[in-house]
Amino acid sequence: MKAAAFELVVPPDLAAATAALRDGQARALSGGQSLGPMLNFRAARPSCLVQLTRLADLSGVEEDATAITIGAAVTHAAIEDGRVPDIGHGILARVAGGIAYRAVRNRGTIGGSLCHADPAADWVTVLTALGAVVLLASAAGARSLAMADFMRGAYRTALRSGEMLHAVRIPRLAQGSGWGYAKACRKPGEFAHAMAAVLRKPDGRHRVVVGAQGGVPMLVENANAIEDVIVVGDAVERHLASVNLRRAWEQAQK
Repeated sequence: MKAAAFELVVPPDLAAATAALRDGQARALSGGQSLGPMLNFRAARPSCLVQLTRLADLSGVEEDATAITIGAAVTHAAIEDGRVPDIGHGILARVAGGIAYRAVRNRGTIGGSLCHADPAADWVTVLTALGAVVLLASAAGARSLAMADFMRGAYRTALRSGEMLHAVRIPRLAQGSGWGYAKACRKPGEFAHAMAAVLRKPDGRHRVVVGAQGGVPMLVENANAIEDVIVVGDAVERHLASVNLRRAWEQAQK
């Protein structure tokens, strides 16, 4: 099939992009690795697509002593290749390098992945565990939101009408922190059937996230032991989730 007819808008700056998105039938287009197939199968029929990847405001990376801020249009490949500073333990490059296939990583973007809000996506689980904050922009102004509050369900986010994700701010790991991440796929590059991320904090109040469960990643804050995390689902799903959780937990203790 082919996509239904739509208008393509290529805005010159962030202000023009947010103005174009005020049309309730408009959709933001970034790498297009998820939206493209949806258009071709006519699962999505926007009257207008607003192309964001050429906006310099969305392609930059900033860093300070406490965090890295990554523009929404930065690709997975750029993160995988080390063109984005790391927050510690090589976390960002490792996660990016495990997303789909290189052809997808060359075009797919971190902002597009978060806004698509696929429960099996790596970034929604990882950034929830890391305590990241998404920066949102609209014609009405800017606001920020914890990643844990951004995803509202499978393919649903807290984005308001006319609003777009501008960047994501990821805290650097504190000295003495540990990190673990594990996921289960039938073969490399396919969607995950289970995943887990563990941020071990020096104060012992760890953050644990279980993802790929069909909805919002399950966040357990201040977990002191793996037994504090109760996985759900049928017997097979519980087994997969438990195995990946234990693997992530063990990685974080090293």
